[in-house]
Amino acid sequence: VQLQASGGGLVQPGDSLTLSCVGSGLSLDNYAIGWFRQAPGGEREGFSCISGHDSSSYYRQDVKGRFTISRDRAKNTVFLQMNRLKPEDTAVYYCARGVDWSTSARDYRFWGQGTLVTVSS
Repeated sequence: VQLQASGGGLVQPGDSLTLSCVGSGLSLDNYAIGWFRQAPGGEREGFSCISGHDSSSYYRQDVKGRFTISRDRAKNTVFLQMNRLKPEDTAVYYCARGVDWSTSARDYRFWGQGTLVTVSS
C-alpha cells in the first residue's frame, strides 16, 4: 500500500517533464492529491493540488501557467505536467494523498517516496 512518484530526471532549462503519482494498493479516487517539492537545503513545500471530487486544482504562483495537474481515474494515477522548467525547479518531488485539497503537508497522510528533478544546462 503506497504511492509511487516517478518521472523525474535531468533536463535543461526550458524543457518539459511529466511526473506520475500511482497508487499501488491505494486508491486515489475521491481523494485530494498534492504535489510537494524539496529543494536542496530547503523545506518541503506544497505547490499544487487537485480536488478528489472534481477537477478543481490549485497552483502556487511560481508554477502557475507552467505546471498542470491532472487525474486519470481509470489508471489510478495523477500527473504533473511541467513545462518551461527552470533551474529553481530543481528539487525532489513528492505526491501525497489526503482528504482536503491543500498545499499543507499536515492535510496529507500517504506519501510517495519522491522523484528527483534536476534542471541544469
